[in-house]
Amino acid sequence: MASDDWARARDGFDQAVRWFVRCVPEGEGRWEELALGEWSVRDLVGHTSRAMLTVEAYLGTPASEAEVTSAVEYFRRVLASSGDPAAVAQRGRDAGAALGEDPAGAVREISERVLARLHGESGDALLATPAGGMRLADYLPTRTFELTVHTCDLAAALGAPLDVPDLAAVETLEVLVGLASRANLAGPLLLAATGRQPLPAGFSVL
Repeated sequence: MASDDWARARDGFDQAVRWFVRCVPEGEGRWEELALGEWSVRDLVGHTSRAMLTVEAYLGTPASEAEVTSAVEYFRRVLASSGDPAAVAQRGRDAGAALGEDPAGAVREISERVLARLHGESGDALLATPAGGMRLADYLPTRTFELTVHTCDLAAALGAPLDVPDLAAVETLEVLVGLASRANLAGPLLLAATGRQPLPAGFSVL
């Protein structure tokens, strides 16, 4: 793997993490307000923090081979085998509760720990993920995607600016475009993004 590709994946994740960390304190005093569907602000922050924690956890569970070679393929496999939505929602609530009395401080501590670990790793490190074995450099954009999209959710819920960092935005949009293309949804997305017509109701590439 080219070192430039690994640096790009790592730096995109770094930007997404730091934006999330900056946004979380806006939730002070508002942790129990609804933020996304049935999730409170605390729940959403907890769920989003898992995008960092899974990197840490999977680095501790090495794989023997790379079965999945892109972020798009990862999401397609995970979405095809996704379980009970109620269980996903409960994991978000559990993750929010685990942040304790100081969610912003807990998120900051997690971010510092994970980024420090990440900067000592190689992009070719093999991880065992729910979709199969992956190289770290291929897995990391899935976490950048999760962090960026859910920090947008959090910022929107809290009335904070949607100032997505440049590289995190590019990495996330590349995954989104890949998912749209694989699902034959590139046409509606292109027409909407260029101001030609609105997206259909309920449109999603996930």
